[in-house]
Amino acid sequence: MNTPSKVPVTILTGFLGSGKTTLLNRILTEEHGKRIAVIENEYGEIGIDQGLVINADEEVFEMSNGCICCTVRGDLIRVLNNLNKRRDKFDYVLVETTGLADPGPVAQTFFMDDELRAEYALDGIVTLVDAAHIEQQLGRSDESTEQIAFADVLVLNKTDLVNNEALDGLEARLRDMNRMARVVRSERANVSVDTVLNLGAFDLDQVLERRPTFLEPEYPFEWTGVYSLGIGRYEFSLAEGPDPTMSLVVVSDQGTDDADLREGAEWCVREYAEDAETIQPGGEFAVGKHVSLQLDSPGRKSFFLQVDAPAQVGFYTQHLPEEFDFQLKNADGEAFSLGGNFCAEPACIEEDTQRIKGAEVPAVAERTWVAQHEHDDTVGSMAIEIEGDCDPARLNAWLGKLLSESGVDIFRMKGFISVAGESSRFVFQGVHMLFDGQPDREWGDETRRNQLVFIGRNLDERGIREGFEACLI
Repeated sequence: MNTPSKVPVTILTGFLGSGKTTLLNRILTEEHGKRIAVIENEYGEIGIDQGLVINADEEVFEMSNGCICCTVRGDLIRVLNNLNKRRDKFDYVLVETTGLADPGPVAQTFFMDDELRAEYALDGIVTLVDAAHIEQQLGRSDESTEQIAFADVLVLNKTDLVNNEALDGLEARLRDMNRMARVVRSERANVSVDTVLNLGAFDLDQVLERRPTFLEPEYPFEWTGVYSLGIGRYEFSLAEGPDPTMSLVVVSDQGTDDADLREGAEWCVREYAEDAETIQPGGEFAVGKHVSLQLDSPGRKSFFLQVDAPAQVGFYTQHLPEEFDFQLKNADGEAFSLGGNFCAEPACIEEDTQRIKGAEVPAVAERTWVAQHEHDDTVGSMAIEIEGDCDPARLNAWLGKLLSESGVDIFRMKGFISVAGESSRFVFQGVHMLFDGQPDREWGDETRRNQLVFIGRNLDERGIREGFEACLI
């Protein structure tokens, strides 16, 4: 009996604007004889790449909830497992990462999850490099360095924008950063599909040599506290801290040894990938649910957990306890005025006494997890979606002013625009001061509208939005 072969997976990465969507278009339109399931990842409010992938028959899965090495790792597991139900409809998987992502955690997924390891095999990592802007990006982004270091193939793209001497120097620098990768030059990502598919190139041993901690997963939470709780109501109290919200998942029947904590952590990755239920101060949260505690009001905030049977539970928190001065207290029982020599600490309360209201409950075990990377706080995204037609003269003037004044901080801009007097929508992409666009499909009966995404540093969202709206007729 033949054993079904594993599905090969290519990870396509590269900094913002390097040409991933162009290459994806090429892979999805060339006659290569493969049925490809594509998983897209976009950083921003609107996952717009699907609108730029023109005339592709393959099914495109798109996740638009942020950085792929954060909670999207759980989403990636979910989508890949769902793909198994359609195993007869594809024979290759292509994962396009967001330009702000270190590809390491994506690659980890295919070694850390038992179910995926049985079904999929990581074939290789392909990184596109923007020849015109990579020098600038390497100086400002750790992610660009990681994308180059992890690559099996480096596609040095947009070579038409750089002279040969500069290209030779850039290629030498890339080879210094990753001597194992093959370097291919291209214009408009015009490379053979064989360059990026069926590589058989990913070598785990080589990766472990470069990064011994590669198989140490990064999690969307930083701390776990395990508590042994009796029947009753408990108050989870937090002081003001660095963020206006904090994600939390409470796991039931949580063990305290390393294997139990890791098992709980992997389960929580999936829960963190689900939409969080918003909990306001004074609200109740439940075991086994991803919740987002709202912490933007001044002073300490309290949230409540009801326990109906004795249990040992694990609190998997987005932040460390010292950042918010976490306290878990008994919320019912006999109330005492804490004065004089009275001690309400757990060690001062005899086992046979009733629960003391306000007594802090100690953690029986704690664990700090590998801190995952965070995007630069100054890097953000914004999206504009609005119906109507743009005046072409006003639009050109606004774009020229925006790119001349703010282009250095605009990593990426893309979308489509409805231009007055034109029957087709106008699709555009831009990187820093460079802007490129072309007519796309006819509007037909579709409502004429505009959709733009900007990713950059210190974006003036209000100014950009007002500037574009002033272009509307």
